[in-house]
Amino acid sequence: MRDVIIVGGGPAGLSAALILGRCRRRVLLIDAGHPRNAVTPHMHGFLGRDGRPPGALRDEGMRELAAYDTVEIWDGRVVDAVRAPDGFRVVMDDQRRADARRMILATGLRTDLPAVEGFSEFWGHGVHHCPYCDGYENRDRPLAVYGPGEAGKGLALELTAWSRDLTLCTDGPCDLDPAERDRLAHQGIRIEERPVARLEGEDGRFARLRLRDGEALEYGALFFTTGPCIPSHLVERLGCDLSRKGTVPTGDYEETNVPGLYVAGDASRRVQLAIVAAAEGAMAAFAINTELLREDTR
Repeated sequence: MRDVIIVGGGPAGLSAALILGRCRRRVLLIDAGHPRNAVTPHMHGFLGRDGRPPGALRDEGMRELAAYDTVEIWDGRVVDAVRAPDGFRVVMDDQRRADARRMILATGLRTDLPAVEGFSEFWGHGVHHCPYCDGYENRDRPLAVYGPGEAGKGLALELTAWSRDLTLCTDGPCDLDPAERDRLAHQGIRIEERPVARLEGEDGRFARLRLRDGEALEYGALFFTTGPCIPSHLVERLGCDLSRKGTVPTGDYEETNVPGLYVAGDASRRVQLAIVAAAEGAMAAFAINTELLREDTR
């Protein structure tokens, strides 16, 4: 019986494992090696690591954890997780099993790309969804905003902090009312309602939208709106509540409605930035260690 199982080796999981290792807790960190930001060449907004490859954070974090003899790392995928009498049990894809008194899900979220040719090809290379992560590198460029209706309007207005040359591409007729259209026009945001055929690029980077009528519209980058978040199947399996956006509502220290279970990182309710995920992992670790101390010294 370990003290804590952490599922997910991104910033949240690594940070939690580090704090708990320093508390001399018996920790099992499980990582499948498929991070959400794997396609992104550079990580931004992380103090001290701005502009570095996101994989470098994982590699350095794993090396740092090797110094703590109570932290064990398993490579692989967790296919099932259940409540056990004394905590939680996980089952791996190779049938390994592990039990722990507490559990942290740091599994992140899945991003479903629009069903338009070229999105997957240029995802992370001129096609982005987070202005805070990639807006600065595309400042003052002509930008396309791909998204229907209200969601697309919100993202277009948000992007005015980085560029004043914006086109909202709704890929067909949109339902914005006259007042909303006037608001966009007042900010200099154009609306393009013609259907999109595909995304095209140069040298592996997005460069233009090809419309179905054949016209090509050139842009420096494209930002798109995402649909509801898709969390790990373990979230539902363990009985976590979900918000309308598909994230897990958590308390001040990342606790969930399931006693002993914490969710940290993109799957929780806060801002989806790597530095925030790392902070959430640390907070969850602090709360778990405090709980275990109370139990052990009762």
